[in-house]
This record gives sequence, C-alpha cells and structure tokens, in this order.
Amino acid sequence: MIKLIFLAGSIRKHSYNRRLAQLACRIATDKGAEAEFIELADYDMPLFNEDLEHEQGLPETARLLKSKFEQCDGFFIASPEYNSSITPLLKNTIDWISRKESDTEKPLSAFKGKVAALGSASPGALGGLRALVVVRMLLGNIGVHVCPTQVAISNAADAFNENGVIVSGHLKLLDATIDELIATTKAHNA
Repeated sequence: MIKLIFLAGSIRKHSYNRRLAQLACRIATDKGAEAEFIELADYDMPLFNEDLEHEQGLPETARLLKSKFEQCDGFFIASPEYNSSITPLLKNTIDWISRKESDTEKPLSAFKGKVAALGSASPGALGGLRALVVVRMLLGNIGVHVCPTQVAISNAADAFNENGVIVSGHLKLLDATIDELIATTKAHNA
C-alpha cells in the first residue's frame, strides 16, 4: 500500500485549500491509499535563515515534518495563490525540510524521487492556477516527479458544500488528479 501525505499551503482557519487537501485525502483513502492530512500549523518554523540553521540546526518541527516526508511515497499540495505565487508558509516549509542534517544524509532526502500532485482553490476566476506553476517548478527542481494532471478550483467560495465536498464540476478533475497520483506513485515504486 502506498503512503501519501496531503497538505495545504495555508493555515487560515477557513482556507479553501485546506478543504481541498482534506477532500483529496478522503478520496485517496477511499481509493485504498494510506493517506494522512498534515496541518502545517502543527509544524511552526522560523523563517529560513542559514545562520540560524548553522547555529541551531533544523528546528524540531522541521525534523518531524521532514521525517514524515521521508517515509511517504508521494504527496498532494493544495496551494493558495498570493500575488501570482505561493505562500511564504509553503516556501518556508519546503526550504526547511529540504535541508541536510548531516554529511551522510542524501541531499533532498525528503523530496527526491517522490511523486506529487497539485491543486489550488481560489475565489478568483483562475482558481490559483498561477501558483501551481511556481510549485511545479520548485518541486521539479528538487527532484520530485509532479503529475501532469492538476486541479484549480475557481470561485471557491461557491465550490464546496457544508461537508467540504466540491459541488462544482471540479470534483471529476480532483478525482482524476488523485487517480494519477496513486497510479504514478505505484508505478514509481514498482
């Protein structure tokens, strides 16, 4: 059984992207994957700074999250779009957990060789699509295989019902995105 992590690049209480990541996690579980939703608010980290890293090493929260990524086979990121890019929270998280803790550790051990799928949800007409371009580039540059299928949910304020399920036509695309994540991860691990 493959092990997948789901997270949102937002810690806002009523984040559309949290809803998207949680729904994606439920879909993956229903499809037979071992899936875990991770709340980044539980892994508070200081702003990445090499001087701080040199003086104190990886923060304990970064170490814990990095360990989860090292143990998973793939992951799904629901990324909000801030000024046509990703959130500082998501970038900072990736920066910290991509760091080596020792000379014997493989570079990018939390990411290299993993499979990822992407999604976004936004009140705007593009659904956060511009942020996904940035996330795709960043992950590709650190050795992650990013699935081509992705979902960008526009008009997100009207897209989810009270149970967190997508009521718009985007549900089929999310389902296809999760199917591709699972199939690609299984093929990658075969």
